[in-house]
Amino acid sequence: MSDGSFAVIGTDRTAELEGQLPVDAARADYERIVVITRDTPLRAKRDIPDV
Repeated sequence: MSDGSFAVIGTDRTAELEGQLPVDAARADYERIVVITRDTPLRAKRDIPDV
């Protein structure tokens, strides 16, 4: 995104996975747990600068 943030399109699995988060992980009420395929970030890597 223009401000340097990343937006992802994935499957919302919050209800299914929330209880499986590590004890030191949490999400805010406005956040969702979204699952993307492994292939998605691997293909996107070439477009993400190292800096």
